[in-house]
Amino acid sequence: MAAAAEERFSRVKHDPRLPVAAFRFCLEAGGIDVSQLDAVAYYEDPVKKLSRQLWAGAPVGGSGDLPWLDPGGPERAIRERLGFEGRLLTYDHHQSHAASSFFFSGFDEAAVFTADGVGEWATTTYGHAVGTRIDLFEAVDFPHSLGLLYSTLTSYLGFRVNGGEYKVMGLAPYGEPRFLDAIFQLVGMREEGQFRLNMRHFDFVHGQRMYAPSLPALFGQPPREPESAITQFHQDVARSLQLALEEILLEKMAYLHGRTGAKNLCLAGGVALNCVANGRIRREGPFEQVFVQPAAGDSGACLGAAALAWGELGGRSGKPSAMAHTALGPAFDGDGVARLLTGCGLAFEDYRGRTAALLEEVARRLAAGEVVGWFHGPMEHGPRALGGRSILASPLDPGMRERLNKKVKKREGFRPFAPAVLAEHAAAYFDLGLPGQTDSLLAPFMLETCQVLASPSRPLDLPAVTHVDGSARPQVVDPAVQPRFAALLQAFHRRTGCPVLVNTSFNVRGEPIVCTPVDALSCFGVSGLDVLVLEDCLLDRAAVPDHWADLLPLWRQQERSGFAREAQGVSGALYTFV
Repeated sequence: MAAAAEERFSRVKHDPRLPVAAFRFCLEAGGIDVSQLDAVAYYEDPVKKLSRQLWAGAPVGGSGDLPWLDPGGPERAIRERLGFEGRLLTYDHHQSHAASSFFFSGFDEAAVFTADGVGEWATTTYGHAVGTRIDLFEAVDFPHSLGLLYSTLTSYLGFRVNGGEYKVMGLAPYGEPRFLDAIFQLVGMREEGQFRLNMRHFDFVHGQRMYAPSLPALFGQPPREPESAITQFHQDVARSLQLALEEILLEKMAYLHGRTGAKNLCLAGGVALNCVANGRIRREGPFEQVFVQPAAGDSGACLGAAALAWGELGGRSGKPSAMAHTALGPAFDGDGVARLLTGCGLAFEDYRGRTAALLEEVARRLAAGEVVGWFHGPMEHGPRALGGRSILASPLDPGMRERLNKKVKKREGFRPFAPAVLAEHAAAYFDLGLPGQTDSLLAPFMLETCQVLASPSRPLDLPAVTHVDGSARPQVVDPAVQPRFAALLQAFHRRTGCPVLVNTSFNVRGEPIVCTPVDALSCFGVSGLDVLVLEDCLLDRAAVPDHWADLLPLWRQQERSGFAREAQGVSGALYTFV
């Protein structure tokens, strides 16, 4: 019924604190209060996690009294800060990940693979799921981790750990895999599902950085300073790392298929957000169908824990239905938005009761090269904006990617943008199909990359969404699931002949995706958007008072807590284990 990450309410990206605001939202969405909950489910086992923390010992600079070694902390927080006195159920971290994919896949049977930085001890698991049962039969334990391998090289390349990994993935197509041998000196393959990191090159267990001094020596260059120039060397390291991850995953998928004999595969954990690897697994792997729950990282493990609890408590059926969408967050009605804008003294065009006219006007502006902030319906759960909290633009403009990166998103120029495409036209533009296979289960959620097709019968190029290697990460839009977003794509198609739009998340660098209309107004005030569509209301940049952009940053600074400011100052050089 409802799911949301705390960061969207607190406005602190990757907020690790107890999700108080998200908890309250879910209760409101369900129309219940805390006393009506049958249970609260928690996505990891604090006692098992403590054993790993004790094994690793105190990190350099850690507190002498070790307050972070507190397995009772989560339960106390849930009891005291959420006010819950009922049954508390805990599930292993990777069991929660596995359930978050399988129980929302629609499969009756599947092989299950999870991979992330680390849970309690496990960093990678292999399993087989049938009906309402998931059997995780093999694990790779900490400190050997594909997620930590990727994060270590992310840090070496000058990007922030626990967030910059997707930048490495986007940088990789610019490079050549000339450091592949060096990567495989960092990670060695073992039989069955096992692999091992060469720990003499890593320092994340006890140190203040992910890598040991020997790692820069292995690559022959010092680590890149954050925000400094990106060279061919950095591009080549990124390409080598990405290719190594893909090859490792393909080998382990073959092993998993041999062990289970399953025709379907469910992926979960942060590594499952690597959409390039997902695409290769679906195209080249042994499974007929692949499913990834859209919030595959830790923010989506709540779904798995909740599904496990639902089954344990005797839910109406032990298995939820297949996930059709991610629109599980807060929504705001058009009348309330109009009242807000009127109260703020902002001029706007009111399209309440005139949806078709609104869509035609937005399509006209997009075709004219304007960039649109699009806010409609419930907020998406997970890291992808899928037509609820999106920034939209024409994919036909060769200069649009540079403009979006520089003036709107305010981020690195090499970063690609994803396309949203009408389902009926997807096959003409993107190579998503495989012989004998049904439609991709990943495409509605932007969870795989594929090649952009070139055809003499379809002369329209898509320069704004085609990456340097000819790839894209499409979102296939079904009118039955997203009627208004699909209708906008149809209006743009009628006007331009192109059924595709640039679709990127509605935020600027360092900020979470917007949640409320006020968040959207704030982002509109500090970004290079031309138009803001808030439900049935349209604001033009020219109609915004000159002083508006000066006032909004002051509001944004005041809303941030001391924790938020502290979080923004963290170096980001080390994976968060606590």
